[in-house]
Amino acid sequence: MSLSIRNQIAGTVTAVTAVTAGEAMASVKVRLVGGQDITAAITTDAVKDLGLAEGSSVKALVKATEVALATGPVEGISIRDQLAGTVTDVATGGAMGSVKVSVEGGELTAAITKDAVEALGLASGTSVVALIKSTEISLAAA
Repeated sequence: MSLSIRNQIAGTVTAVTAVTAGEAMASVKVRLVGGQDITAAITTDAVKDLGLAEGSSVKALVKATEVALATGPVEGISIRDQLAGTVTDVATGGAMGSVKVSVEGGELTAAITKDAVEALGLASGTSVVALIKSTEISLAAA
């Protein structure tokens, strides 16, 4: 199946929690191929439908509009998925920008405002941290 979601990084499930009777959501920890860890918050029905368990191969999927960028790690924030990387390309239009970021094991694209691109001084070679809420990460069986 082809998807419009550009951010697709392979990984392996390392833990699944809260999959008990009556729970609506589960927390799925994934070790990405580059060694970084993320957590996806998905429904328990999705965990069951995909047959997810420790050791399952998955692809983590994130829309570009759900990726925020910072120039360093951010503390005092509820967003736990913070992937260090390096900007490889920046394209801006009148209002929006598309920033490609190389992370260990893959590449992410962030759709952010042109003002944010300029304020952060983003250019090829800039070190950044991609911030993604766990509720914005979808998983697909690989």
